[in-house]
Amino acid sequence: MAAKEKLEAVLNVALRVPSIMLLDVLYRWDVSSFFQQIQRSSLNNNPLFQYKYLALNMHYVGYILSVVLLTLPRQYLVQLYLYFLTALLLYAGHQISRDYVRSELESAYEGPMYLEPLSMNRFTTALIGQLVVCTLCSCVMKTKQIWLFSAHMLPLLARLCLVPLETIVIINKFAMIFTGLEVLYFLGSNLLVPYNLAKSAYRELVQVVEVYGLLALGMSLWNQLVVPVLFMVFWLVLFALQIYSYFSTRDQPASRERLLFLFLTSIAECCSTPYSLLGLVFTVSFVALGVLTLCKFYLQGYRAFMNDPAMNRGMTEGVTLLILAVQTGLIELQVVHRAFLLSIILFIVVASILQSMLEIADPIVLALGASRDKSLWKHFRAVSLCLFLLIFPAYMAYMICQFFHMDFWLLIIISSSILTSLQVLGTLFIYVLFMVEEFRKEPVENMDDVIYYVNGTYRLLEFLVALCVVAYGVSETIFGEWTVMGSMIIFIHSYYNVWLRAQLGWKSFLLRRDAVNKIKSLPLATKEQLEKHNDICAICYQVSRTVRLHLGGSYSVSLGT
Repeated sequence: MAAKEKLEAVLNVALRVPSIMLLDVLYRWDVSSFFQQIQRSSLNNNPLFQYKYLALNMHYVGYILSVVLLTLPRQYLVQLYLYFLTALLLYAGHQISRDYVRSELESAYEGPMYLEPLSMNRFTTALIGQLVVCTLCSCVMKTKQIWLFSAHMLPLLARLCLVPLETIVIINKFAMIFTGLEVLYFLGSNLLVPYNLAKSAYRELVQVVEVYGLLALGMSLWNQLVVPVLFMVFWLVLFALQIYSYFSTRDQPASRERLLFLFLTSIAECCSTPYSLLGLVFTVSFVALGVLTLCKFYLQGYRAFMNDPAMNRGMTEGVTLLILAVQTGLIELQVVHRAFLLSIILFIVVASILQSMLEIADPIVLALGASRDKSLWKHFRAVSLCLFLLIFPAYMAYMICQFFHMDFWLLIIISSSILTSLQVLGTLFIYVLFMVEEFRKEPVENMDDVIYYVNGTYRLLEFLVALCVVAYGVSETIFGEWTVMGSMIIFIHSYYNVWLRAQLGWKSFLLRRDAVNKIKSLPLATKEQLEKHNDICAICYQVSRTVRLHLGGSYSVSLGT
């Protein structure tokens, strides 16, 4: 049962991909400019030009048919593809019959076939092909009336009856006409099926909207069509065709730089329409999801899926790419400029993925350092991932500086990579402190103060990096080219990454200072009191050398500092 459901899910996606590809082709094909080129050329008398408005109407009809195929229920979609497959099989059968008649005319042999080995071989091959076509047609259409699909076998039967070759040609044409009439009869008998289907679909849509609303209808269509997977498969097919077309025309192997340029230009070619751009967005989302899932699996193994089955969906990276692509007008650029801009956008997306990986790794690494787990393999995985997140963002920033001219936008990307490295450095430093405390015989005094200072230090460094970015942006705006978008980015960056961060840091400092002052206001325990109580700290459950006493009523609590 599970295999059947998986097969239905695969068919639900695979059978809808051609409709999106047709929408993509129709978007790329500008009918008006096509006919304008014909009009400007010397082909004004071309019959195509006289059917301009008919072609325009067919262009819009193609859009409608593509949308219908995209939203058609799966069972009707499968049936439609089976009809189309039957038509292809009938065409293949007539091609086999036509080739056989042509070969017989070329041989000019009209005697019995069993007396001529070559003629017998041609007849046997054609007969086997026709029997296969008839059998497949009857199986696809689920009928035992195999004679409905055997009209193209008439030339073979005529040749077996020693009919003259000129008559066999006429019989072959009659077989083609008879099959065409069968197809027309089938289409005519099912002429009202699309209307009835559309009518029933309209009734269902009206009922769903009246009961649940438009939002529920949209969510239902989203889930039934599996839109993210559908667009991802569509984009991967486009990308594979682009790569295949490149390597099929190249004889010599490409260098590493050439392969990188090929990769970027192929992606740029596959995001020139809104449909392919959406496909790239969902593909990036699934890639981000896969990377984050592997990150968590690398750190925790199969426990990662048991403890957190939801996982990070990776939509942040996809939405980031979509916003940047729409804001910069990516699909309207030429291929080379699009590849250049896309490389910068992909840098931003990778930086976002690295930040998400750090958000997953940070609590796991700190918990591993504080839990006294002695598994060397777990510690190796945690430290190796942190080292990767420390080195790779810095390498990305270096590569950006090497390939691109520095400006405000690139500085934001570089600052994001630098902040990721700084956060990883703080996490590693706290992890090392936990491990040092683990190997010491006595606990480290004032460990919470040390951790607070470490966190405060790299938070201060983050604030300074954000402040440098704002200062560079302001100077570029004043002394360089002023733009509304650049000013808005500077304002947003200043508010969220400088002002709010400064307020949060100052508030944290004041709360920490008040807590320390309140603790210091408590009396210190004397040596006699420590020996008398022989107690441990009520907070950290450890024996401390310096203890504050909190006396209340008939009890006393020792607080280690």
